[in-house]
Amino acid sequence: MTDISDRVRIGDIKILSDNWYILRKVDFSRRRKDGIWQDGTREAYDRGNGATILLFNRARRTVVLTRQFRLPAYLNGYREMLIEAAAGLLDDADPETRIRTEAEEETGFKVQNVTKIFEMFMSAGSVTEKLYFFVAEYAPDMRESAGGGVAEEGEDIDVLELSFDEAVAMTADGRICDAKTIILLQYAQLHIFAK
Repeated sequence: MTDISDRVRIGDIKILSDNWYILRKVDFSRRRKDGIWQDGTREAYDRGNGATILLFNRARRTVVLTRQFRLPAYLNGYREMLIEAAAGLLDDADPETRIRTEAEEETGFKVQNVTKIFEMFMSAGSVTEKLYFFVAEYAPDMRESAGGGVAEEGEDIDVLELSFDEAVAMTADGRICDAKTIILLQYAQLHIFAK
């Protein structure tokens, strides 16, 4: 990878909102490939980094997903509860510690062997968040609670145990339209449930 610090200059930064997370307006200059400095202004939403996990059972060919209301999806015309892999913000914890807690809060499963598969920016054109992706095998006896999230945080989450083939079919017909979940299911298709 190439460090581009010598090609970017950050100018004025204004906080437009810090109500929920932080929305900044940033003036910057970037040196283009032709050597010319180009000025720009963009808004960037900083909500912190997060982690997501796909719980799978290889022998039963099942996965555990969640279903919950997502206001931004609703505002964009989506009128269903969003089906997703368990996920959450890091809140200053390391990604593996946080995703173990998040998985248990949302799904009720206390997973043992968590494997990080990659990390990526999900919407780098406007959001600073980097998401850490994990997978973990679960078994029925790892279920410590009903899950459902933390009510005090406004979470009201349904837990879904689906056959892997049904989950993949749901990505094809649009019932699963969350990017992180589709990425995790595709990873599982290639590396966990490959035929």
